[in-house]
Amino acid sequence: MTYTYQYPRAALTVDCVVFGFDEGALKVLLIERALEPFKGKWALPGGFVHVDETLDDAARRELDEETGLREVFLEQLYTFGTLSRDPRERVVTVAYYALVKLSDHKAKAATDAADAQWFPISKLPRLAFDHGEILVTTLARLQGKVRYQPIGFELLPPKFTLSELQHLYEAILETELDKRNFRKKVLDLGLLVPLRETRMAGRHRPAQLFRFDADKYRRLNKRGFNFEV
Repeated sequence: MTYTYQYPRAALTVDCVVFGFDEGALKVLLIERALEPFKGKWALPGGFVHVDETLDDAARRELDEETGLREVFLEQLYTFGTLSRDPRERVVTVAYYALVKLSDHKAKAATDAADAQWFPISKLPRLAFDHGEILVTTLARLQGKVRYQPIGFELLPPKFTLSELQHLYEAILETELDKRNFRKKVLDLGLLVPLRETRMAGRHRPAQLFRFDADKYRRLNKRGFNFEV
């Protein structure tokens, strides 16, 4: 039996907010639009959902097509549906976000993107559509989540110093943290494994390297462990 749909339908898109950490700065991946509307403007990677694919599949496809990023874990964040958010038609978008090690993911423009670059959160260009609002909402979610769940380690290399970890949290939370208190808190959590390796840090003496014990965190989390920095 064929059914006739009597109500107007809104178009559906996905947009991806991908964060990386590099040179002490939290960065986000943006693409330069090659097509109208907003041709030449910077925007989040994303696009229209095909009728034969899921939202998750659409988000992964668009991220791959526009930036070349693959095998990125994307988490669905929020739905944005302001009536005038897209000048073409009524469009509702589902936003996703991801945390990646920037060194592992080199962006390259493709399909309808003229360029793809990593931008520091503190030096963003004006974004197309309502992508500025989407980014602000996503950053607020990240800032809230990083306080109670150790997701920040996903942005660091496998081996890192305590200073690098602190700089990451300061970049995400956009505030300066007390060095002694921060180190005491993270070490007391028992989730860092000290390594017999060091790294030179400018003119300072070599700094000890650590790694994050993900297995221990999973075990503790099952018992109601609360990560709080």
